[in-house]
Amino acid sequence: QVQLVESGGGSVQAGGSLKLSCTASRYKSYRYCMGWFRQAPGKEREGVASLDRGDSNGSIRYADSVKGRFTISQDTVNQILYLQMNSLKPEDSAMYSCAAGVGGCYGSTWSIASVYEHWGQGTQVTVSS
Repeated sequence: QVQLVESGGGSVQAGGSLKLSCTASRYKSYRYCMGWFRQAPGKEREGVASLDRGDSNGSIRYADSVKGRFTISQDTVNQILYLQMNSLKPEDSAMYSCAAGVGGCYGSTWSIASVYEHWGQGTQVTVSS
């Protein structure tokens, strides 16, 4: 069972930055689609960004709402997935979770939560205006 633990959430003013981390362990396969999702109260879970672990090109994807502001990356040695969030807006406030799906990322399916078998517990991000 892959284990994912997020950290780095917190409260920040609009325009500020946060960097989320997701430490993974117990990988059973080399190839995973790694994703960041968020869910605000009363809203559906939204795919934020994904990265294909095991693909040298990364196959990185972003939701339109975060393009140019968020950056997903990974430290393959220490098995950490990052989400650098800049120019934060109040509408970015949500519980952020990382997820892992066996077999890599394919096309637009990266943003579908059911593609991912393993989830972390989440870390809260609050952006005040």
